[in-house]
Amino acid sequence: MEFDLPLFSSSVSAGFPSPADDYIEQRLDLNELLVKHKEATFFLRVEGDSMTGVGIHHGDLLIVDKSIKATHKKIIIAVLDAELLVKQLYLKNDQVFLLPANPNYKAITVTSEQDFQVWGVVTAVIHKV
Repeated sequence: MEFDLPLFSSSVSAGFPSPADDYIEQRLDLNELLVKHKEATFFLRVEGDSMTGVGIHHGDLLIVDKSIKATHKKIIIAVLDAELLVKQLYLKNDQVFLLPANPNYKAITVTSEQDFQVWGVVTAVIHKV
């Protein structure tokens, strides 16, 4: 499904207001903007508030790409002991940690006894206001 929407040539001011142009610069397809690898991309809805420090909130929609390598400090979707999680991947001395972005939550140390798999890397967050 394609959503070919108008992209205005004017930027919007986040400070003092400025007059807006009515000129449409081009058409913008959100799939083209947000999905780089169509066959490897999926969407997930967020439940909870453990990642609010990086702008990921309850109810947000995550765009996840399975073709991107999960490296140090990437925000990932992981399965840990059959639980689906969104966390920051932290790698140190052959140890894997899953970090929240909210001080009310603790880091998770992944042990060799646990079933751990990375499903993909979060590439975008769609947040309703």
